Amino acid sequence: MPQEAPTPSARRNELLEAAYRYALTHGLADLSLRPLAEAVGSSPRVLLFLFESKDGLLRALLARARADELALLDRVGQPDRPAGLASAVERVWTWLAAKEHRPLLRLWAEAYARSLTHPDGAWAGFARATVDDWLGVLAGFQTPSERDGEDGAVRRTLALAVLRGALLDLLATDDEERLTAAVAHQLALLRDGASR
Repeated sequence: MPQEAPTPSARRNELLEAAYRYALTHGLADLSLRPLAEAVGSSPRVLLFLFESKDGLLRALLARARADELALLDRVGQPDRPAGLASAVERVWTWLAAKEHRPLLRLWAEAYARSLTHPDGAWAGFARATVDDWLGVLAGFQTPSERDGEDGAVRRTLALAVLRGALLDLLATDDEERLTAAVAHQLALLRDGASR
């Protein structure tokens, strides 16, 4: 009979939440255990014991960030989920452009890039998983005929490329007005393509 993974301790959960708040401010790329431990009221030894290694801690933080991202994206589509990809892109962009989401999105961008340049270890699979997550969210907004049609996946992929490119540009420049106009232009093209 397979053994279930042990339930994380309350202290581990508490330190994970504190480390996640720290990562939202300081990032993960140059994470050093000593300053992190000091900031969260622990010691490097305790962190290594609870997370088994620095990579284990990084994996836990990436999973925590991904869970936050998915929960927030899920709320974008609830409870009055619009039908159609253009409506989804409009709604998701509004969420992405909100200033209060920038810390999470900067952490996401950092983890995404590290997953591409360090495909093994703690970062392994993060970028691919987020692509699948986002494509799944966008597919959920499409009507069955749009989603399952010949070009449904192509339209989702284009929508995701526009959103991701605009998000990276926004994080780099903070030029929300210009990027919102660009996304609106793409929305017009999506709507036009859907009507043909």
